[in-house]
Amino acid sequence: MIELESISKKFESQVVLDNINATFDNGKSNLIIGLSGAGKTVLLKCIVGLLTPDEGKVLYDGRNMITLNKKERLLLRREMGMLFQSAALFDSMSVLENVMFPLDMFSDKNRDERIERARFCLERVNMLEAQYKSPSELSGGMQKRAAIARAIALEPRYLFCDEPNSGLDPQTSLIIDELIHDITREYNITTIVNTHDMNSVMGIGDHIIFLADGKKSWEGTKDEILHTDNDRLNEFLFSSDLLKKVKKTEKQ
Repeated sequence: MIELESISKKFESQVVLDNINATFDNGKSNLIIGLSGAGKTVLLKCIVGLLTPDEGKVLYDGRNMITLNKKERLLLRREMGMLFQSAALFDSMSVLENVMFPLDMFSDKNRDERIERARFCLERVNMLEAQYKSPSELSGGMQKRAAIARAIALEPRYLFCDEPNSGLDPQTSLIIDELIHDITREYNITTIVNTHDMNSVMGIGDHIIFLADGKKSWEGTKDEILHTDNDRLNEFLFSSDLLKKVKKTEKQ
């Protein structure tokens, strides 16, 4: 579980996050949504420790990330998996070597054990057959699947995904969403996804937070979001063709 208590952040005189409170539970796909400039990326960076909030707490199962010392923070980061907007694979390494990278950096396993773990993760995302290929030989969707395998290599308790469907076609995006959702439930991970993809919202939105002007404007589930009376959220949602179709179907 990750808890945010009164998180605020500003850059010079501009308030980017204003008193954000939220709880992200284990085994759920927790989504952060909002217009560009709403504060989604800054909030995610505050959660993972890339930025320090001006006020508030970021609690990882009771541990306040902000007050941890360097050694404690390093140990906590070993419990995190990251899926970046671009897959961020190393072109100079094979797919297998990419997945092994965090294991080589942080694991106490011997080489054979690290290879075995990396292959297990690749098999979990249906990418074992590509283990000896370079990232440049993979499609965008395959690169994202390889990146997911790398993100779960260290058996993380917390998984962070920044716009995981960026640049992908709708069918491939659905595959990535389902994979993230299945892994989250299978391993009871606390997963936080930063997205603007309404297909993701309606597909895997177990818990959704909507940011507007740096504030938490709404919170709920994918089922509740269709019936919100929040004007800002409705304006955001119904700019999506998907939501228009869902709403039209409900009325029929």
